[in-house]
This record gives sequence, structure tokens and C-alpha cells, in this order.
Amino acid sequence: MLTWIPVTIAAATFQTFRFMLQKVLSSVTLSPGGATFARFAYSAPFILSGLAIYLYASGQSLPHLSGQFWLYALIGSISQIVATICVVALFKQRNFAVGITFKKTEVIQTAIVGLAVLGDAISAWGWVAILLGLSAVLVLSKPPEATGAWWRHLTNTASRLGLGAGVLFAFSAVSYRGASLQLGDLAPVFRAAVTLASVVSLQTLLMVIWLVWREKGEITRVWQARRVAIWVGLTSLGGSFCWFWAFTLQNAAYVKALGQVELLLSILASLLFFKEKISRREVVGMTLLVLSILALGLALQ
Repeated sequence: MLTWIPVTIAAATFQTFRFMLQKVLSSVTLSPGGATFARFAYSAPFILSGLAIYLYASGQSLPHLSGQFWLYALIGSISQIVATICVVALFKQRNFAVGITFKKTEVIQTAIVGLAVLGDAISAWGWVAILLGLSAVLVLSKPPEATGAWWRHLTNTASRLGLGAGVLFAFSAVSYRGASLQLGDLAPVFRAAVTLASVVSLQTLLMVIWLVWREKGEITRVWQARRVAIWVGLTSLGGSFCWFWAFTLQNAAYVKALGQVELLLSILASLLFFKEKISRREVVGMTLLVLSILALGLALQ
């Protein structure tokens, strides 16, 4: 079954549109936290309503959600929240395409985390992928207008946000797959819907608590921005459902590797929609990252 391939491409497309909308919100009206909350708040009602309709029409009931399921869901939820905030904040530092490229280091970082935490062996092609990925980060870490030694730019705000987002998205992907696998042999679409509804409900609750505590008034601003924010929710719904569906069908590493098509979509968005310029250095960096992803694909064969 190759259903996971078109589903993953659809997920990457929805995600590109969602990040475009979040960039607009964060640059005009909302904080990174508010733009992130908009994603969950405006998608939760549609997700929960859709699941309720499915349960009613099919005559099924919710499956048992074990403690292990909720542990995976919690780890994935927090990781994704913080990662999304990092990406939205990164858009204020660099152009859209470079921001998405930094985020996409998640594929390479997954291999490194697996080695460090689980002792997973890395093949020769895997090391080639990692070295190419690191080279890409070195190139991209230096803004076009910056001067000075290259190594000084590895600790700048954009680099920290981008690499941090990559690590956190890697943890969230693995956690969501772990959560969906706790639901046994249910139909993949049903598992995806239950996992997504549980995670988004948890994320909405966590974000409400955070914004009330740390960013007073931001929830009101999210409501005032609803004409754009609701589209963030809808594109988030489409993207998240497709990601979760793909994770129930295929290994998360393969899904994330194919999801790098988002890089090409982000370049088009940066040039055609945001009218941003991409420097020669940034093109070289993104090319190196694409090559590292291809090498990782060979390592996974």
C-alpha cells in the first residue's frame, strides 16, 4: 500500500499554507504564542465535530485510551507547541523559505537523537546525510548581511530557533506514531482521528493555561484576528490529519523524509507570495540540505 505517499504530500502542502498564514499573523497582530494558539483553537471544534459525526454514523465508540497513549500524546503535544512557537518566532528573523529549511533539519536530527538515546546504528550513508546536513546549517546560519567568523553565527537567534524546532518536531512525530500504535488494529483513519482529537484538545488546554498566565490579552487578540486565524485552524486540521494518517501507515522517518517536499513549496511561497529575496548563500544551504535528505533516504533503504 502506497497510500501514505499522496497523504504525506497533502500534509506538507497544508502545512506550508498554515505556516504562511501564521507568518502573516505573527508579523501583524499576534505574538508567536498567539499565532500558535490560533492553530489549535480554530481547528479543535472541526476535529471534535468530525470525530463525533464519524462515531455516530459508524456506530462505533471511542477506544480505550491507556496511560501509555496519554504519555505519548503529552510528550508530542508539548514538543509540537514549543516547536511551532520557535518556527513562528524564526519568521521574524529570516525569510519564509529559510525558516522552513531550518525546521526541516528535524529529519537529520532524528537520526542523531536515535543514536544518542536508543543506540540506533547509523550507516555510512547516514553519516554522509548528517555531515551534509551540518554543512547546510553552517551555511544557512549566517544571515546575508552578517560579517565575521562563520562559527559565531551558530549561536545566533535564528540558528537556535531553527535547530530547536527541528529537534522538537522530531520528538513530536515519533511520539504521535507511538500514541496511534497504542490503539491496536483499528482502521488507520480512525486511529488518526482519535489521536488527533486527543492531542489537539490537550494542546488547546495547555495553550489556554499558558496564555492566561504569561500573555494576558492574547486570547482576545486571537479572537479579533479570527478572519485569518480560522484559516490557520482549517489548514492545520487538513495537515495534522494527513500527518497522523501517514504515521499510522508508515514509519515516521519515511514520512518525514518524503515531507521535505515542503522545502520546494516554501521557496515558491517566499518568492511569489511574500516577495522575499533568497541569497546565493541561502540557495547553497538549502541545496545541501536537500542532498542530505536524499542521502538519508538511501540510508533508510
